[in-house]
Amino acid sequence: MSLTQLLLVVFIVLLLAWAIYEDVLLERRHGPTRLKVPLLRRKPVDITIFTVLIAILIYNNVTASGPVLTTWLLGCAALLAIYSGWLRQPCIRFKLQGLFYSGIWIDYHRIKAINLSEDGVLVMQLEQKNLYIRVRNIDDIESIYKFIITTQ
Repeated sequence: MSLTQLLLVVFIVLLLAWAIYEDVLLERRHGPTRLKVPLLRRKPVDITIFTVLIAILIYNNVTASGPVLTTWLLGCAALLAIYSGWLRQPCIRFKLQGLFYSGIWIDYHRIKAINLSEDGVLVMQLEQKNLYIRVRNIDDIESIYKFIITTQ
């Protein structure tokens, strides 16, 4: 196994572990999920560029008669990129003691203030930085507000 193939395997394993962590394990960490709100996806341009670059690498590997294992690993990486960029829906999970945002646990006591911007972005001010929560459905902001008020 070449260094390229080894790096591809490591990359695929890390992407797969992240997908399992976000989709399966976060539901069980820190108790049951009380409220799950879908968020807007990030810019699709980034994942499109990444997928096209992987497709170019697959094409170059096939035309240059490269190793078949490398082609399969690149295909797996492309499928995982498509899943994480277009198929998986990012969401914020509210638990009893805190919330998960982008896979990171945030206790409620760390939230100093909550504001709503003019363009419908919920801004949670923490000690050192702000969280900008862009929900897919604007009505979900009211359910977030009600949930936070009842748990505080």
